[in-house]
Amino acid sequence: MTRPLYLSRPSGFAIQPASDAPARPINDFIYLSEGLSNSFLVVTAAGRVVINTGMGFEAPTHKRKYDAVDTSPIRYIMLTQGHVDHVGGVDVFREAGCEVVAHANNRAHQADDARIAQFRAARSAFAFQQVIARALHHIQDNSDAPLPAQSRPEPSLTFDDRLELELGGIRFELLAAPGGETTDSMVIWLPQHRICFTGNLFSALFGHFPNLVTIRGDRYRDTTRFIESLDRVLDLQPELLLVGHHEPVSGRELIREELQRLRGAVCHVHDETVRGMNEGRDVYTLMRDISLPPELEVGEGYGKVSWSVRAIWETYAGWFHHRSTSELYAVPASSVHPDLVALAGGPDAVVKRARERLEAGEAVEAIHLAEVALAAAPLHSGALEASLAAHEQLEALSENFWLTSWLRKQIAHLRDQIAAFGRAAQEAK
Repeated sequence: MTRPLYLSRPSGFAIQPASDAPARPINDFIYLSEGLSNSFLVVTAAGRVVINTGMGFEAPTHKRKYDAVDTSPIRYIMLTQGHVDHVGGVDVFREAGCEVVAHANNRAHQADDARIAQFRAARSAFAFQQVIARALHHIQDNSDAPLPAQSRPEPSLTFDDRLELELGGIRFELLAAPGGETTDSMVIWLPQHRICFTGNLFSALFGHFPNLVTIRGDRYRDTTRFIESLDRVLDLQPELLLVGHHEPVSGRELIREELQRLRGAVCHVHDETVRGMNEGRDVYTLMRDISLPPELEVGEGYGKVSWSVRAIWETYAGWFHHRSTSELYAVPASSVHPDLVALAGGPDAVVKRARERLEAGEAVEAIHLAEVALAAAPLHSGALEASLAAHEQLEALSENFWLTSWLRKQIAHLRDQIAAFGRAAQEAK
């Protein structure tokens, strides 16, 4: 069976806040409104169900689109996970008699998220700041209404493993899936129609390796629990997956093959990492050496195999890698970089070597050397330019959303520093 393009593409995670385009009919009773995460409307003879609500500021757009489809009461809001782009619009949708349904871990997850909200927002800004800023400006330019606050909802109905509900003749089975992006992840199964709402259980880009750790800063996702949750969906034998981002995935055989491929890929990386740990190989060696065999090839547009190797290692073994005593002290290697620069004969000598490594195609090594030089001479133009060139080389090769976003952030920062250095040099003349 040929894999559809959106599953086989190397990258493709692209999101925009909810637009005013009409809600997209999935069938005769389910509608999709795309945004920073997918929101769904289920229309029944006894009222409506909203599955995920988007961010607070985009929820009014989702709601207008859904009200254009049907205006019956909203009986349930179901949250497949507690991330801000799923729960943020709950207050916009909530009305009298409406139950907010989530896994029992939702409260703990939201409390955890609130506890480090400032830290997490700062760590996420490089990836999402521009697209959200554009959306907010568009909304403010086209509406006098105040933007709704971001919700931190208190669920009114929770469950531990399984909850069955019925509305207007449609059965909903809510199943815990704690191996997803959050420990409160769940899937919503419509057994009469063989449809499964998975949210971001399989990460944000279906058909790609899951993000077992995010560079923005999230708790590590446990590999074995991910596999257990994936198996729970496999056992349902769904004919349609309604996922957290991008298009639905249709066809029982395609879904089964994709989930089995993903399961095999994650098991392979987990087992190879554990085997390497037991054989005494260090984490960097395993990050370089472990790859997927052709029959288990999946995309790496959101998560990466190498990052997941490290996540698996540290989930089992923690932060101390037994490489050096210095790991046990609050003195980073960068504290001696100025000493190394002095011993090398100054920053020019270090930058010269950085350029040589870059010309050899060793961009990461070039960044290491440029950072050593910058530790001794923070405005050294040659070191800034070498670092910029190395980042640009890496960005040209990247097919991963998070890595590309980070590299572009660093490129912009380095360009600003080089420009500031140039202005200062001109003013000094």
